[in-house]
Amino acid sequence: MYAGQPVRSSRSHPAFRWAWAVLAAVICWGGPVAAAAATVQVLVQDASVAPLGGAVVFLDSAEAAKATKPLSGAEMGQQSKAFVPDVLVVTKGTAVSFPNRDTVRHHVYSFSQTKQFELKLYTGTPANPVVFDRSGVAVLGCNIHDDMVGWIVVVDTPYFGTSSASGQVRLDNVPAGQYTLRSWHPRLPTGAEARATSLRVVDGTQATTVTLTGLQK
Repeated sequence: MYAGQPVRSSRSHPAFRWAWAVLAAVICWGGPVAAAAATVQVLVQDASVAPLGGAVVFLDSAEAAKATKPLSGAEMGQQSKAFVPDVLVVTKGTAVSFPNRDTVRHHVYSFSQTKQFELKLYTGTPANPVVFDRSGVAVLGCNIHDDMVGWIVVVDTPYFGTSSASGQVRLDNVPAGQYTLRSWHPRLPTGAEARATSLRVVDGTQATTVTLTGLQK
């Protein structure tokens, strides 16, 4: 700098003013800043406050329904004269295959309101999977083997899980908002709807407990 030349503040430099303008626009617009997703940890227990494994837990809302997509590769098999898995959770619109891995034929059916269908005596895998396009619980049976019982739980949300033996369910990447927390277990009476409670999800991790009563032995 030459003597006598006026001192120019770096903050008055055009490049500096341009950078601040861009930063201010980003802050005001909020475009690049993604909303934080929450984690919901659910403990499911029975009436005696014992951990309950095998419970289906999911979060319903209008926004969750918009984010729901059909699953791929879903199947309800038959092996050793039993449905495998005994409880299958799928999203609305999912096509489910029913492979028979036994050496005997099965006749799979459901008369439930959620989905009514019939796969008459067959071996191998039927050519056409069954599309479950309505939310709810479909109870499955076999016309040949009365002891075979299975359930397909159809949910209209991407936020669902099944409790472990310790009764724990972890639902990740849940946007903050108001939801209905629903819980269902195969030991609930036939035709019983999932138990519901309101839940406000906030950013971060939060925990809640669900107690399912009226379970059958």
